[in-house]
Amino acid sequence: MQLSERMRRLTCLVTEGNRLADVGTDHGYVPIALVKAGRIPSAVAMDVNRGPLARARAHIRESGLSTYIETRLSDGLAQLEPGEAETVMIAGMGGMLTIRILENGAHCLDTVQELVLQPQSDIRRVREWLRNHGRLTTAEDIVEEDGKYYPMLKAVRGRERPLTEADLCYGKAEVQRSPETLRRYLQAGLAENRKILETLRAHGRAGTDRGLQVAEQIDRLTAVLAETVRPDVGGAVKGGCSYNEMQ
Repeated sequence: MQLSERMRRLTCLVTEGNRLADVGTDHGYVPIALVKAGRIPSAVAMDVNRGPLARARAHIRESGLSTYIETRLSDGLAQLEPGEAETVMIAGMGGMLTIRILENGAHCLDTVQELVLQPQSDIRRVREWLRNHGRLTTAEDIVEEDGKYYPMLKAVRGRERPLTEADLCYGKAEVQRSPETLRRYLQAGLAENRKILETLRAHGRAGTDRGLQVAEQIDRLTAVLAETVRPDVGGAVKGGCSYNEMQ
């Protein structure tokens, strides 16, 4: 079993010794890697679809880990009981679906210590939800894989400092583990928005709501690149986990 870079980074956000609930487990690779590496004692691998859950169950059985990883057919966190997991992971889903899963999982989240999230969209709304629900972001990471960027984060119970718009959109720089990858992501976004603005100007639409919105985004990206992404922030193996452990 070979984990993708994105999956390896997710495993390194899970606190060692925690029990994991992996929502939307798909093939079950993340809990298998974590248990095999001895980083977690057990896991519940959950999926809303029977097909992926059957694949996960087969992979778990082939790895000889059926005693340590339980599979459950579950819509989000519906089948997770309070006190069964210290870490909940929700990765590879849209941001609004991630929020829905968290809101519908209120029955068990009070006993969950940390959330490891990798939304595929609407990450600003996810960060805003976490702030408004008493969750403090303690780690941010971002992976470039096959030409796409995948931001991810870890949040624990706690009081968040006031967040700027840049914090909500791109994460807190002081907890970013991959600042150079984030810089490339921001630079790509800046180039894309500048191209859009040039097109709008060519059609006399720079002063429209859309043009003003793009110009504001350019200003925000420029400011983040200049002031908040620092080379001394974070590190690829921060938090006591080597990505090479997870294979």
